[in-house]
Amino acid sequence: MSKYLLEVGCEELPYKFIAQATEQLKSGFSKFLKEDNIKYSDINVLATPRRLAVILDGLSEKQDDETKVLRGPIKNVAYDENGNLTKAGEGFLKKNGVDPKDAYLQDNYLHAKIEIKGKETSLILQENIPSLILKMQGSHFMRWDNFEEKFQRPIRWIVSIMDEKEVPLQIINVKSGKISRGHRFANPNTVEINNPDEYVEKLKTVKVLVNQDERKAEIVRQAKAQADKIGATPRYSDDLLEEVTQLCEWPVAVTCEFDEAFLTIPEEVTVTVMAVHQRYFALYKDGKLTNKFITVTNYVGDEFENIKAGNLRVIKARLDDAVFFFNEDTKKPLADYVEGLKGMTFQKGMGSIYDKTQRIIELSKVIAEDLGKSSETINRTAQLCKADLCTSLVFEFTELQGYIGSDYARIAGEDKNVVEGIKEHYFPLNADSELAKTVEGQVVGIADKLDTICAVFVDGRKPTGSSDPLGVRRAALGVIKTVIANNLKLDLNKLLQKTLELLPVKKDCINDIQEFFTQRLIIFLNDEYKKDVLEACVAKNPLCDLSDYVARVKAVAKMNSPELLESANRIIRILKEPVYAKVNKDLFKHESEGMLFDAINGMPETDNYDEYLSQLNALVPSITAFFDNVLVMDDDVNVKNNRLGMLTILKEKLEKLCDFSKIQG
Repeated sequence: MSKYLLEVGCEELPYKFIAQATEQLKSGFSKFLKEDNIKYSDINVLATPRRLAVILDGLSEKQDDETKVLRGPIKNVAYDENGNLTKAGEGFLKKNGVDPKDAYLQDNYLHAKIEIKGKETSLILQENIPSLILKMQGSHFMRWDNFEEKFQRPIRWIVSIMDEKEVPLQIINVKSGKISRGHRFANPNTVEINNPDEYVEKLKTVKVLVNQDERKAEIVRQAKAQADKIGATPRYSDDLLEEVTQLCEWPVAVTCEFDEAFLTIPEEVTVTVMAVHQRYFALYKDGKLTNKFITVTNYVGDEFENIKAGNLRVIKARLDDAVFFFNEDTKKPLADYVEGLKGMTFQKGMGSIYDKTQRIIELSKVIAEDLGKSSETINRTAQLCKADLCTSLVFEFTELQGYIGSDYARIAGEDKNVVEGIKEHYFPLNADSELAKTVEGQVVGIADKLDTICAVFVDGRKPTGSSDPLGVRRAALGVIKTVIANNLKLDLNKLLQKTLELLPVKKDCINDIQEFFTQRLIIFLNDEYKKDVLEACVAKNPLCDLSDYVARVKAVAKMNSPELLESANRIIRILKEPVYAKVNKDLFKHESEGMLFDAINGMPETDNYDEYLSQLNALVPSITAFFDNVLVMDDDVNVKNNRLGMLTILKEKLEKLCDFSKIQG
C-alpha cells in the first residue's frame, strides 16, 4: 500500500473558501478513486490560507485486473446464414480487440470476454488531478496572466509525491516538484518534501501548522494561556474561532488593551466591534467584560509592541465611532424612532417596516389572548421592537439590532420586561443559540417570524434547496422551538390564517405554509426520533398543538408491541371508509363482540399518552379474539355495519395517538 501527497500552493485564499475547498476535495477525490477502482483507506485534507493539501493513505499501487463480458449483436445480426461473422459481428470484435475464436454465443447474443489490465495508480493520478482541481467551485474565482482557466487565487507551486517518488503533473502553467513553501516570514521559507509521512512535521520547521484541527487547538491553548496570566476567560463563538483558524498559518496569541472609558457603551457593541470587525477574542473577568482582548496574529517573531499599538489604533477608531453614535442616538428616547420606520421598506408589496410593526402589534394581541397573558408590556414591546433600525448605531452595526433597542429602551426608562423582550424577540439567532425567556420576547418573536414567513410565501418566494429568502427556515425553526420549549398552547393554523389576513397582498397559500412548518418540525425532531414515528404522529394535525404532538411522539417512540401494531393495521385495512353506525348490542352474535365493545367503552379519558398507549395495548387480546371468532363482512348488512361501526370507534381511538399504518414494524 502507498501514500500520496498533493499540495497546491496559492496566493492567500479567502477564509470562507477554505472550508468549502476541504469538503470539495474530500468528496472529489473519494468519487474519483471509487470510479477508477483504486483502493484506499483514508483521505485527509489539510488547508491553510496559502495551501490546499490532500494525503491519500492505503493506496493500491495499481488498479485490479478486470475481466469483462461484453454483449454484442443478436445472433442473426452477428452471423450470416452460413454461420460466418457479418460485418457487424466483426466490427464488435475488432472494436474490443477480441480474437474471433474467443467469441461465443449466449442467450442468442454474440459475447466476448476481455481482460483489462489495471493501470498504475500514479499514472491515473497524473491524468485526473489537474481537472479535479480545476473543477472546484466557489464565488469570485479569477483568471491571471493570459490563462483561460480559473481558480480562487493564482497557483504558485505544487507538490506531488507518492511514497518517495515524485508524480509529475501540471495545473495551468505550474509544474509539480518536491519543494514546498513555508510561512512568508520564515527563514528559510522553503522546504523539500521527500515523502508524505514527513510533510506535516517538515512544514512546522518553516512555521506552518498545516493541519487545521491542530491549528485550532493551538489557538485555543494560547488564548487560554494568555487569559490565565490576568485571571480572565476568553469568549468567542465557534464561527469566530473557525474564521481565525483559516486566517493564519502560524498562530500567535497576543494580549492587547483599550481605554477603560469605552466600557461605558453597551457591552454588545464593544464585543461586536472586537469579534465581527476585528476578529478579537473578548476577555471577561468575574463575568464582566474587561478592557483587554486577544488578537491572533499570523506572525513569526517575538516583537509584539508594534502589533499591540496597531491593534489599539484600529479598535480605538472603531469604538470612537460607536461612542459617537451612541451619544447621538440617546439624545432622544427609543419611542421617537418609531416614526422613522415609515421610510424603511420591509419587502416589495408588503409595506414599510412601520407597517410590519403594526401587523406584529395586532398578531401579538391575538397570541397574548390565546395564552391568557396581560398584553400591556407585550403591546409595548411590539411597538418598539423594530425602532432601533432607525438608529445610527444599528445602521453601522446591523448585527446589533435588538440588542441596541433593548439598551436604548432601558436608558429611556421602559419596563424591564419590555427591555428584555425587544432583545429576545429576535431569538433564537441560530440553531444553537438561546431562546426568549420573557413572555414578551416569546409572543412578539413568534408574531414577527410568522409575518416574515407568510410575506415570503405570499410573494411566491418559498424556500428551495439553494435559497432561503429572509431566513424563513430559521424563522420557522425559531417559532417551533419557542413554542415547544415553553409549552405554549397555541394553534399555529389559526395564527397563520390571521397573519395572512393582516398582509396587504392576499393569496391562498395556507396549505403550503402548513406543509412547510410540518416538514421543519419533522426535521427538527429527526435527530431524536425516527422519521416513521414523526410522520405517523403528523396524521393528527400537529400545528394545532405542538406540545401535544411532541407528547404523542415520545409515547409512540417507546412503543414495543408488534401485536398492537398488527391489530391496528388490520383494522385500517378493513376500514377503507369509516362507518358511523350506532353500535347495537342486540346484533352481536359472538361474545367476543361484546368483550371488545366493553373494553373500548371502558377506556378512561386521559391526556397522558404513556397511559393511553398502555390502554391500547390492553385492548389487543379483545381485538385478537374478535378477529379470531367473527367475520366482519357478514352476509347480514346490519350485522356487518354494526361491526364496522365498532371498528370505526376503535380506529378513532387509535388515531388519537397516531396513524399506525406509517410505523415500520
